[in-house]
Amino acid sequence: MNPLIKLHSSEEIIKNADNILTSTGYHKILGFRHISWEEKRVELILKIKPHHLNLGGVIHGGVLSALLDVACAEAGTFCPYEGRLRKAITLSLSTTFTGQCSHGEIRIIGNLRASGRRIYNSSGEVFDEQGKLLAIADGTFRLRSGSDKKEGVESNASSVTHQSQ
Repeated sequence: MNPLIKLHSSEEIIKNADNILTSTGYHKILGFRHISWEEKRVELILKIKPHHLNLGGVIHGGVLSALLDVACAEAGTFCPYEGRLRKAITLSLSTTFTGQCSHGEIRIIGNLRASGRRIYNSSGEVFDEQGKLLAIADGTFRLRSGSDKKEGVESNASSVTHQSQ
């Protein structure tokens, strides 16, 4: 087990989050990046690409829902330790679409609203470059084993990250 190294600057925290959370799987396919992440709040950004669009030429509702799911989950899983993360599963997610966008960057914000020992509720919003609201969501999440502690669990991606450096 690696020693716990607490990250203090927002730049270190964002770099760690992007290394662990956006480098593999579906998160990599989505292509978002972290702009900020702190206790109870996360902000993501996505540059819209052709594969994010539906047949009507606007960003697909499934992409917006997936990004809101990520932001709402991460609002309750902040972990400022290098190579570590806290994991949660989505118990429910309700999404409402309020606008459309076909190009540029979108900003996704997740905020923790209430939490118990393992269950928490978050809300999220998606905005286009002009600040127009595109979608909102409310979700309920459960922390996975080991993730109820602030230091979380060792990331599988961290061993890949450390080996490649």
